[in-house]
Amino acid sequence: MRHIIAGENLALVFMRQVALQDDYTQFGVAECLVDNRAFYSNKGTMSMAPLYLLEGQDNLLQNRKTNLSQPFLKDITDRLGYTPTPEAIFYYIYAIFHSPTYRSRYAEFLKIDFPRVPLTRNDALFCQLAAYGEELVALHLMKSAKLEQKSKLPQFVEQEGKCIVEPGHPKYEVQSRSVIINKKGDRFTHVPEAVWNFYVGGYPVCAKWLKDRKGRTLSPQDIAHYQQIVVALGETITLMAAIDQAIPGFPIE
Repeated sequence: MRHIIAGENLALVFMRQVALQDDYTQFGVAECLVDNRAFYSNKGTMSMAPLYLLEGQDNLLQNRKTNLSQPFLKDITDRLGYTPTPEAIFYYIYAIFHSPTYRSRYAEFLKIDFPRVPLTRNDALFCQLAAYGEELVALHLMKSAKLEQKSKLPQFVEQEGKCIVEPGHPKYEVQSRSVIINKKGDRFTHVPEAVWNFYVGGYPVCAKWLKDRKGRTLSPQDIAHYQQIVVALGETITLMAAIDQAIPGFPIE
């Protein structure tokens, strides 16, 4: 964690062992401290791999090195003919981990060991996946410009429920595509069913975020953040499909 708290760093978040209920979704990105139980598993805690490591005890950003081994860098350099930036490699890895085919094909292995990164010799594919991964990272860190586009945001409709998340809620109404947070019917509208059912870290994000706030009155900031979460998940679904479409097949050549 000390490699993260100094700032200007990224970290992959993942798990070594997972008791899968359905698909493997235990991948994330962080630039701050992360609780080691943030992802669901009954087999262990999360792991964090920072992109940069701080050398020494002074936590100065200029005293840092990439957390990429020399054998790994040599391998990727031999394949591509050049050494990508550490950030490009990070984004490539993040995109691979968000390939639905990767997750399903290697599901049994992901249950029992650390995820492995397939490398490519195709520079165009590497660059395309790195671009997709960079978009995903921006979305998951809530920094993407797409989160500010009002046309993409779901609406919040208050119906005398005082914005309180009541017990037994949230509930999803398929016909109206609404997430209802109380008996009075306060709701977020225009939430796609695929987004409502989308899991990260073994949890359904849209439901869990609100359940964790049971009994709480949502502030305007809470409402705005939830609206952005919905957009981020929708864009993630689109990018995951694009990643799969870009990869000719597994094993990657």
